[in-house]
Amino acid sequence: MKQSLSGSCLCGSVTFRISGEIEAFYLCHCSRCRKDSGSAHSSNLFLSGADVSWLSGYDTIRTYRLPGTCHEKSFCPKCSSALPSIQADGAMAVVPAGSLDSELDCRPTARICLASRAKWSEGWDEVEEIAGLPG
Repeated sequence: MKQSLSGSCLCGSVTFRISGEIEAFYLCHCSRCRKDSGSAHSSNLFLSGADVSWLSGYDTIRTYRLPGTCHEKSFCPKCSSALPSIQADGAMAVVPAGSLDSELDCRPTARICLASRAKWSEGWDEVEEIAGLPG
């Protein structure tokens, strides 16, 4: 199902619209994704042949590629928010789910690289849930 989604960085300097078929929505627990997300996993949508329109801030976006790998992260230089990365010579768009302002009408496809997940990220079903800030 083709979707049209909009998104932005935290400070609002970079805004975008992307449309295409979401092929996969992975929660990746590998050490690389943990480092570049600062969390237990990354949450990325994968769209091939997506149409990306950068509405503002495109010329400021920075991209880091880990040498010798295909692991890449694009981000806003002002607020460091993760942004879509166009990879494989434009054939694949990797979109951080947290960068979207639009609501997604799909759920993650899979949790991947669980064998290398952080031990502290296991057993979350036993962790207290709080609807807002604690206290």
